[in-house]
Amino acid sequence: MGLTQQERTAAARSSLDGLSVGDAFGDRFFLLANRDLSRESGLPPAPWRWTDDSEMACSVYDVLNRRGGIDQDELARCFAERFDIGRQYGVGALELLERVRRGDHWHRASRESFDGRGSYGNGAAMRVAPLGAYFADDLPRAAREAELQAEITHAHPEGIAGAIAVALAAAHLASVRDVEPAAVIDVVMGHLSVGEYVRRGLERARGLLAASPAEAARELGNGSRISAQDTVPFALWVAVTHLDDYEAAVRACVQVGGDMDTTAAIIGGLIAAHRGRDAIPDGWLEAREPLPAFIG
Repeated sequence: MGLTQQERTAAARSSLDGLSVGDAFGDRFFLLANRDLSRESGLPPAPWRWTDDSEMACSVYDVLNRRGGIDQDELARCFAERFDIGRQYGVGALELLERVRRGDHWHRASRESFDGRGSYGNGAAMRVAPLGAYFADDLPRAAREAELQAEITHAHPEGIAGAIAVALAAAHLASVRDVEPAAVIDVVMGHLSVGEYVRRGLERARGLLAASPAEAARELGNGSRISAQDTVPFALWVAVTHLDDYEAAVRACVQVGGDMDTTAAIIGGLIAAHRGRDAIPDGWLEAREPLPAFIG
């Protein structure tokens, strides 16, 4: 028996909260004044302001709840109308969304990005964990819907693969209580048919389950290249090796540097998909800036 709409919404909202808190926490450590806290147990001063990761994830969540799946034209409209340049969007995303806002079709804009190659950045992956949680009872559907939301901004196979991998991991984690780290990666790879470099990274991640975060980051990347292939394998590695400790997971992102808000957003969304909002440490939701009113 499949999930009810209420169950889908609740699972996706838990993941969205985990994503947005991770995003906001990781972003605080780009400020020099907070760098020393990354080596301690201290917290940066509130409020923790979220970035484009959370803004776009909120639109994914909104469209899922209103349409029951990804309506690409509607999601593209939401992305374009709601984007706030102050939320630290990348240059490629800004150019694409400005085109869509001016009336250009997202399909053409996405495929013409980066000299016609399409983006293989990590933006489609950073926002998708709540979608995976929403379709926790149907992994093939989670993969299809993840691809639909990715295509709006990421036409390159690696960018799409990164989104599918995160959605599959979130769907699987939301559907099981007891899980082995290697099994999560196996499930993702068993359903991932695109993205040669993302797949290679996941294969390496599976062989690093006993490594330290620093060792894993050296092998897999830490998101500093802002690509799906140097972000998603590391984020999945951190999530599956820290499923019972949200704080340790997002602090691992800060400790290794790179695209800290995005890796922490992906990881936070995955762990909260698995354990619910209770995974988020006490007081952290209150420290995070409130999410937009449109998500309810």
